[in-house]
Amino acid sequence: EGTRKGRQEIYGEILADVEGSLWTWEIIENHRVTIGEAPKEFDRIVVAIDPPGSTGKRSDETGIVVVAVKGEHYYVLEDASGKYSPKSWADRAVGLMEKWSADCIVVERNYGGDMVRTTLENSDQKVRIVEVTSRRGKVIRADPIVALYERGLVHHVGDKLGDFEDQLLSWVPGNDSPDRLVAHV
Repeated sequence: EGTRKGRQEIYGEILADVEGSLWTWEIIENHRVTIGEAPKEFDRIVVAIDPPGSTGKRSDETGIVVVAVKGEHYYVLEDASGKYSPKSWADRAVGLMEKWSADCIVVERNYGGDMVRTTLENSDQKVRIVEVTSRRGKVIRADPIVALYERGLVHHVGDKLGDFEDQLLSWVPGNDSPDRLVAHV
C-alpha cells in the first residue's frame, strides 16, 4: 500500500514509462536500497527546498527533498513536499534538518532567495543556508543528475517516495517542472 508496486498490484494501474521523460522506472528501481542497506553514516546530508511563489488552492507545492552522499553514491532519504504556508514549509525544512542531522538547507538564490532565507531564519536563527544560483534551464540542470542515475550512483532509500518518483518519471522536458524534481536537482 502506498508504493508504486502497490498501485499496480492492488489497484491494477498500468504504470508505464512516459515517452520523453529523462528518468525511467528501471534506473530508479534497479538501484533502490532498503533502509537497512543504506549507509549508517554519510559524508554530507542536505535538505533542498523549492517553495512556490504564492500559497493558495492553485499554487504549486513546496518541494522539500532530503539527499545524502557517501563516497560517490547519492541517497534520496525523504520527500516531504506538499502544500504549506511559508511558516509551515520553513518549520518542516528546519525540522528535517534536525531529524537527519543535515549539514544545511539548499535554496535557489535567484527565485525569491531573500524571502526564502528570511522565512527560514525566522523559523530558526541558527539554520545554515546554502544558496545556489540556477542560471541554466531545468533540462541542463537535470541532465547530470540523470547521468548519475544511469551510472547506478543514485539510490532511493525504501519505498515511501511514490509521489516524488511519479514526478521524476512523468516529467518531460518542455513541460512545467514539478517542485519535487526542482528541489532534487
